[in-house]
Amino acid sequence: MFYKKIRKVTTALYIFSFLLIFKAYSQENELPKEVFIANNIPDSLKENANSVIRYSNVSFNIKGPGIARVKWHNIVTILNEKGDREAVLEMGYNRKFDTYSSIVMRAYDANGVVLKKYHKNDMYDGSAAGGSTLVTDERFLYVKHTVANYPTTIETEYEEDINSFIDFPPLEFQNLEQSVQKASIEVTIDPALGFRYKLSNIKIEPSKGKTQDGFDDFVWTIKNKKAIKKEDYVLPWKVIPKIEFAVNKFNCYGYPGDFSTWQSFGQWLQGLYADVSSLSPEREAEIKKMTDSIKSDKEKAKFLYSYLQKSTRYVSIQLGIGGYKPFSATFVDQKKYGDCKALANYMFALLKAVNIKAYPAIIRGEINSEPEDINFPYSSFNHEILCIPFKNDTTWLDCTMNYAEFGKIGPFTENRMSLIVTEDGGKFVNTPKSKMTDNKFIADANIILNAEGGSKAVLKIATTGWYREEFYEVSSFKVDEQKEYFLTRNNIKQPSEFILNPSNDNAGVRDLSINLEYDKFCDILAGDKQFIKPKLIDLCPSSVPINENRKTDYFFEHPFQKTCNTTIALPTGFEVETLPANQSLKFTYGSYDIKYVYDNVKNIVTSTAQFNIANHVIPAAKYTELQQFLDGVMKAQNKKLVIRKKA
Repeated sequence: MFYKKIRKVTTALYIFSFLLIFKAYSQENELPKEVFIANNIPDSLKENANSVIRYSNVSFNIKGPGIARVKWHNIVTILNEKGDREAVLEMGYNRKFDTYSSIVMRAYDANGVVLKKYHKNDMYDGSAAGGSTLVTDERFLYVKHTVANYPTTIETEYEEDINSFIDFPPLEFQNLEQSVQKASIEVTIDPALGFRYKLSNIKIEPSKGKTQDGFDDFVWTIKNKKAIKKEDYVLPWKVIPKIEFAVNKFNCYGYPGDFSTWQSFGQWLQGLYADVSSLSPEREAEIKKMTDSIKSDKEKAKFLYSYLQKSTRYVSIQLGIGGYKPFSATFVDQKKYGDCKALANYMFALLKAVNIKAYPAIIRGEINSEPEDINFPYSSFNHEILCIPFKNDTTWLDCTMNYAEFGKIGPFTENRMSLIVTEDGGKFVNTPKSKMTDNKFIADANIILNAEGGSKAVLKIATTGWYREEFYEVSSFKVDEQKEYFLTRNNIKQPSEFILNPSNDNAGVRDLSINLEYDKFCDILAGDKQFIKPKLIDLCPSSVPINENRKTDYFFEHPFQKTCNTTIALPTGFEVETLPANQSLKFTYGSYDIKYVYDNVKNIVTSTAQFNIANHVIPAAKYTELQQFLDGVMKAQNKKLVIRKKA
């Protein structure tokens, strides 16, 4: 469904997506008891593992467009508390189109003795509404077994009848720090539907056959697969073995469609949008009058985007086909709210009223998300923005953010393939990639030291791009949460007094100021000397662990340029004994420079630090260079200024 993804993913939602991995069908023959006994796990499968999949099988019987029966069976042994999420069973459903049966979850001790059984009537049945989703048809069933001892084995079984789908969620053979004794996935499908599949991070061929009724049958099986050792800051999609499969002919909420190509899927979406993307003639006339005095199309679009931001708000309502079909432009115009596709559609209608062409653009909204595969039509989209193809450039608008700059979309949707919905169907177009100069963090710190080792300070911060967006989001936090954020995010020493002043926004720059007081600012007070960390914030909050055999790329959230100018006024009667040395550090994709100056006439120390990352994706082969660079930055940031009383 095309709704804006909430960045703070709850544990329950994470578990839900995780449990989709290993569902399978219950076979007629009873499994051997050895499958439930923990001592039977080979030592090689315990290495780097928090849990072990003992047996897993999933069976999809796809009978027609939008019609399928799924049978699940999964047995997993939890080795330690890090594997406890395997003791949660959560299943999403829609009352109109999903029916569950034969639900059972069993917990076993280390010897395979049943500790407890759970059935459907033991599960919590709740609405999936929450966060920014106000109303939805989607629901979930949930039950959790409390693990008291390790190892514990959890078995889950159920069947699901589905009567609406476009495609299916990816099925992961294993997760990080999880090994597999045996797992299989089976798909039985009417060949007329056009079955396609794609494997990632694994090479395995399915066994193929035919059923008695002429359906194609595919089975993928893996055995004795060792755990994937988790690397720090790894993106799961880069390493977890999974399979995605899709059908060319589908039926979603009673709307049949063709997904054999991106173009045909775009045509299906175009059909959903056709009757909701215009305003009334009277309202269009009003919009034209609002923009009559504006000469260029781009300035008109900028004006209308500002109008949308000021007059509407983001609210997610997902009812029926509403997960794909937007509210009408007239509805949003009157009610002043909508989800991402409704607001994008409204902006489309506003532009249409003044004869500016635009296209809805569906996209996978998430920082550093997995890129779409042009050669494998498959719907993993969760967000919608708008594309305006002006004569000399293409402008992108995220209509859900009432604080976004015109033409700036940020890391949530930048630098990836977007499927624009044109009159001729779906077409892929790249969204722009930000440069480090688009994401600036500029700090100015003024520190006044006293003879007792304390200080007063004023910190001013100006932000653009991602930092600006982040500051907007933080401004909605409670005061104590904002304080914790700024102190933690910037490695600011805990003050005795912290006053956050109201922030301002002007010409795409958001700034704020913080007043701080410290009873003890210096790190060490020894006789007539003070040893001081000569800065209020760290531009680089941490380094990364040593890993000489890194296998995966390292991702920052975005490229950036961070600067801090610091002025330190020494107490009367004090002078500098030791001034930290200037340093200049560089690696392939970034740099750090720090310079110090002591004005003995004014008795002031000034410093300028700049930390740049030009490319947010660091290849695995460059990880050690990055680690050594960041270690050097951390050491440079921790150099001490030593002041003393004058003789």
